Amino acid sequence: MRIGVPKEIKPQENRAGLTPPAVHELVRHGHEVLVQAGTGAGIGCDDPLYAAAGARIVPQAADVFAEAELVVKVKEPQASEIAMLRRGQVLFTYLHLAPDAAQTHGLLASGCTAIAYETITDAHGRLPLLAPMSEVAGRMAIQVGAVALQRPNGGRGVLLGGVPGVQPGKVVILGGGVVGTHAAKMAVGLGAEVSILDRSLPRLRELDDLFGGRVKVLFAAAAEVEQTVLVADLVVGAVLVPGAAAPKLLTRAQVARMAPGAVLVDVAIDQGGCFETSRATTHAEPTYVVDGVVHYCVANMPGGVPRTSTWALNNATLPFTLALAGKGWRQALRDDPHLREGLNVHDGQLTHEAVAQAQGLSCVAAGSVLG
Repeated sequence: MRIGVPKEIKPQENRAGLTPPAVHELVRHGHEVLVQAGTGAGIGCDDPLYAAAGARIVPQAADVFAEAELVVKVKEPQASEIAMLRRGQVLFTYLHLAPDAAQTHGLLASGCTAIAYETITDAHGRLPLLAPMSEVAGRMAIQVGAVALQRPNGGRGVLLGGVPGVQPGKVVILGGGVVGTHAAKMAVGLGAEVSILDRSLPRLRELDDLFGGRVKVLFAAAAEVEQTVLVADLVVGAVLVPGAAAPKLLTRAQVARMAPGAVLVDVAIDQGGCFETSRATTHAEPTYVVDGVVHYCVANMPGGVPRTSTWALNNATLPFTLALAGKGWRQALRDDPHLREGLNVHDGQLTHEAVAQAQGLSCVAAGSVLG
């Protein structure tokens, strides 16, 4: 199969759809790989490195989209990229369609087949292609939150770990999944006082065992959420409903009652955000202030550490890319029900129920389009 990798064009997005080792593996299996010139600049991989791995370097994104049967990316296609998609072409990337009506309608109009990393599952109901970026985002949430807490950046002027004789900062993490767990690891490592809130009692027990009592694990009843957030220095929104828009966990009225200079980091912003006051930001302008509270809502957080992120992502995506290229997308999805969960759009139809519900659109079952 002919596989194409365009350079990412979302603002401050420096990750790459394939690493040179991934290209080498695909070529070794008999596939042709086209890589747009400059694709790997942000991860320290120049064009000769891709060429040495067996890729054919092409000058423009238009060349990639015109020739490729399978387009492999990192972030959702931007408007100019959607315009180059065509019927019969397969797009394999993060989509996050639920809060993004414009992208959804663009993909439907293109006629392409779009498979989303973030809705592919595994035998345990987890999201294996979202997990590596969730690990990165969770760890980054504490890192960027600690910087935002510095007074020159609008924060309270709190050092998360404190010092002898001074209380450490209070970190509240809403959601005990992959993002929340990795955020807690970082916060505990810095010496902060950490609370994790979740609605799953089995998960809270797992977290209590994992951290050996070093964090408070609390059931996320509405009153408990409010009580812990109002005294927090840093709050991390780490909730996810696969494929669907994120639930709103804090209202604007609650945000207004937080301590002046407190920080909110909304890792769920890709799915619409979990705070009522959230709106997507970029790495160039990552924060804004509402009612005295600093908001960090960068929609592609792992893009800030593209080398780590790209390798972590490719480790997870490569087996699926090989299956799609080796078998063709229909057979690959027939053979793997977990990969089938990634199918969001095909030939002008939505094929993922959570996306359809979020946007009030009709949906067909993924299995019905496989023949």
